[in-house]
Amino acid sequence: MNKLRERWNIKSNFQFFIILLVFAITGSTSALIAKPLLTLLGITKGTVGLWFYYPLYLIIILPIYKILLLVIGTLAGQRLFFWNFIKRMLTRMGLGFLFK
Repeated sequence: MNKLRERWNIKSNFQFFIILLVFAITGSTSALIAKPLLTLLGITKGTVGLWFYYPLYLIIILPIYKILLLVIGTLAGQRLFFWNFIKRMLTRMGLGFLFK
């Protein structure tokens, strides 16, 4: 826990708790939003098969997760932390050109 606090440059236990809470809420919410979104687009397990559905489900979750992470992180008062986190994540995915 202390290594993570140092790596993320977190000053207090409360800030650490808020950040972990935002990660938990965002992960759960993005998974809950992706399923109805796929159904709205007419994509279900029965129509496209499991081998296509689950990779598409994961691909749909990624942008939803990043958007929710920034929105929920901002509401929690940690906008700067999550903005930098998202930039780092996208850079590691090879999408760093979006921020130049």
